[in-house]
Amino acid sequence: MKIFIVEDDAAIFQSLKEGLEKWGMQVVGPDNFQEVLSAFLKDQPHLVIMDIQLPVYDGFYWCREIRAVSKVPIIFLSSRDHPMDMVMAMQMGADDYVQKPFNSDVLMAKIQATLRRVYSYGEEASTDVIEWNGAVIDLKRGMIRMGDTEAELTKNEFFILTVLVESKDKIVSRDELIRKLWDDERFVNDNTLTVNVTRLRQKLAELGLENAIMTKKGLGYLAVTL
Repeated sequence: MKIFIVEDDAAIFQSLKEGLEKWGMQVVGPDNFQEVLSAFLKDQPHLVIMDIQLPVYDGFYWCREIRAVSKVPIIFLSSRDHPMDMVMAMQMGADDYVQKPFNSDVLMAKIQATLRRVYSYGEEASTDVIEWNGAVIDLKRGMIRMGDTEAELTKNEFFILTVLVESKDKIVSRDELIRKLWDDERFVNDNTLTVNVTRLRQKLAELGLENAIMTKKGLGYLAVTL
């Protein structure tokens, strides 16, 4: 199991990391507290441990951002003991709230109980988004977002984007794209594919991703990592 810890106190982070690793868990965390959601999407953890008082944005903000795209369990770990903090945490979708200073055995028991509940009984905790070059591709809404800027795509544009991104840094031939579109009952020909890719590139350019999809002449298209 991979645990994502959002904690700016290095000593507490290290203590939690060592304790969790003794139980065979992998521990990760954000390198930049302005990019917690991007790190979360990249790491795809099974559980999040979140402090409230953080640099830039607080834990409530990041809980809301994560909960908007994922049902992954979140446990708050905070020195704040006001009842409203606990109420807010639960209302935002947290699974538990543990106060600092905490007993390591109690915290571990809560983590294990949460993991058993979520993953033993098949509760869906996967994300509905893909992170790509700092942008968030929302699989449910059929759109891509970079920061606060969103680009809504047509069904064909979105389908092409997801096929390319899921094979990122690998060439996808035009024939394969057309075949996949036909298999999905999206009836396109060679000219229609060209038009859709051109429009998709224009929308990506508005997000600062103008060079994110490359054409390999005679081979196909490539979604690159910038």
